[in-house]
Amino acid sequence: MKIKKGDIVGRISYKKDILFIVDRLINVPKTEEIAILKGLTSRIEADSYISDLEVIDKKIVEQEIENCQKVILNRIEYSKEVFNSNFFKRQKIYTGKILHLDGDRKYTEKSIQYYNKLNLNAVVKNIAESRQENVVIPLLNKYNPDILIITGHDAMIKRGNNYHNIYNYRNSRYFINTVREARKWGRNSEKLVIFAGACQSYFEGIMNAGADFASSPGRILIDFIDPLIVAEKIATTYSYQIVSNYEIAKDIREGLNGINGIGARGKKRIIA
Repeated sequence: MKIKKGDIVGRISYKKDILFIVDRLINVPKTEEIAILKGLTSRIEADSYISDLEVIDKKIVEQEIENCQKVILNRIEYSKEVFNSNFFKRQKIYTGKILHLDGDRKYTEKSIQYYNKLNLNAVVKNIAESRQENVVIPLLNKYNPDILIITGHDAMIKRGNNYHNIYNYRNSRYFINTVREARKWGRNSEKLVIFAGACQSYFEGIMNAGADFASSPGRILIDFIDPLIVAEKIATTYSYQIVSNYEIAKDIREGLNGINGIGARGKKRIIA
């Protein structure tokens, strides 16, 4: 079966351990066609020769999507239970405003749904990782958020070495540049809390650029939902409380190996 854009595939040489969507196909002279791949439920980007790809059975795909949806729904139900306590019902609450830049169109749509179901004040924009640094300041000026999420897809090109070589990461340099630009607008976390990164991202580089939280210190996969959990936690934590790296880690699958940081004050407050 000929591989085409939009197919859901696995890499045979990796025992089809991750399900990918074929994002685009590239013709390379004197060699076979290459597919650019994006994770179905994780924020990873990869490439592969067509001959190493196999289209995944629809039942397996449906099960993977169903499992992902269960994780999202469970998180929403948990959060609603916390937000809807009697104490919260008696208060007029301001939750932090979120600006979320996402390099993946489908994840952008899912993120909008997630924030809406939790009644969070969020603006989500589908912007390619390579363009985020060019638009972040105009968007910050327009929406004046408390929290900035910079994400999409990423990966190490050569696993296991060159951890501090920026060119060994697919999109980390774009995340780093976007954080640097954003810090020109909001110089500290009192003004703007920043999370940036995706799967296997250059954690140290992103943090040195000025982020408060970043992925991925363990150079591992992170789930689609992980950046949303960071945004939610900061938006719904009172401004006199600190959201620590441990508070974030306990709510995501991979813990501190997936997302870490220096912490930041929450952005929620009671409106008099």
